[in-house]
Amino acid sequence: MPELTNKRPEFRNINAFKDLTTYRLPAAGWVSILHRVSGLLMFLLLPLIVWLFDTSVSSEISHDVFVGAFEGGIGFVPGWFLKLVVLALIWAYLHHFIAGVRHLWMDATHAVTKSFGKSSAVVTLVLSIGLTVVLGAKLFGLY
Repeated sequence: MPELTNKRPEFRNINAFKDLTTYRLPAAGWVSILHRVSGLLMFLLLPLIVWLFDTSVSSEISHDVFVGAFEGGIGFVPGWFLKLVVLALIWAYLHHFIAGVRHLWMDATHAVTKSFGKSSAVVTLVLSIGLTVVLGAKLFGLY
């Protein structure tokens, strides 16, 4: 009797130019990668966060410097660029927080199924991007 074998593709080496361009990462994979990116971004921009907090609460004069930084810039850095960096920080915080709550929920309830992973990843992406758009509109003075 002939042996029935299912010929499956065998990948020994990944060709970055051929294989990675056609690979579709699932939503949970994107959330996982972006969770790491957002944590790194917040860590690298921690000195800016400390400066922003310090100048916003120290005194009325320093608060005026804080507001002026967003309007006129700081030194050679224009105000719009500072707003973009702060917008990136807003996204990083929101995404990192929401993805962290997602992981805590999965750990606490043992809800580690493929369907819950996909739906919670989509909710994480939609919430973090949606809230970033709303807060970004406020940051850029649209309302």
